[in-house]
Amino acid sequence: MSRSYYIAGNWKMHKTRAEAAELAGALVTALKDGKHKYLIAPSFTLIETVAPIVKGTNVLLGAQNCAPEEQGAHTGEVSVLQLKDLGVHTIILGHSERRHNYKEDDALINKKVKLALHHGFEVILCIGELLEEREAGKAEAVCETQTIKGLEGVSAEDLSRVVIAYEPVWAIGTGKTATPEDADAIHAYVRQVVGKLYGEMAAQKMIIQYGGSVKPDNAAQLMAKENIDGALVGGAALKTDTFIPIAKFA
Repeated sequence: MSRSYYIAGNWKMHKTRAEAAELAGALVTALKDGKHKYLIAPSFTLIETVAPIVKGTNVLLGAQNCAPEEQGAHTGEVSVLQLKDLGVHTIILGHSERRHNYKEDDALINKKVKLALHHGFEVILCIGELLEEREAGKAEAVCETQTIKGLEGVSAEDLSRVVIAYEPVWAIGTGKTATPEDADAIHAYVRQVVGKLYGEMAAQKMIIQYGGSVKPDNAAQLMAKENIDGALVGGAALKTDTFIPIAKFA
């Protein structure tokens, strides 16, 4: 089954409104004839600025997180209702920085996944192992647990709006990249896990992105692998001269 490629840019905690508007505008222009699916995920404070720039284009609007509740007394949080109001299409959940720096566990991430899906969003669910977990031979087990627990209670119908992003934590922002072979092996394993949960057809349809120091010079080799269906790009998403070549890889 041929899956379409999906290239997403996670801007993390970067950019002012003026900088965000400039980058979003440049990407819309550069990617208008692009062949793949595209998304950019700015900080919450930038979404309202970026939304009208990407509206009606082939660049989707993403958010980097959401609260696990719809509304209420949750100081410093941003709700799915607020994101929907701004025209957000996709929410990135379970990013390794949320898991490890902000101590979000699988149960909390799963609650967010279900809430986002309930409100009609697409979700990019991030999974991935730490270096010590990989060195201990636990990479597959960690990714399996995060996938199973992240998708708990997600219906087969809703699964069609979920993308998984495999991010080996040791390769994020470190300049280290999993070899295309290492990455493809985990992607294939995660696809098997999805197959056990939802059946072979769902597993074959599942888009699994790779995230972890994707650059213009390694994007094509990674994407050439059978089970790698795109990229969740961090640092290289912040400049047109690095993101566009990844987004337009051939």
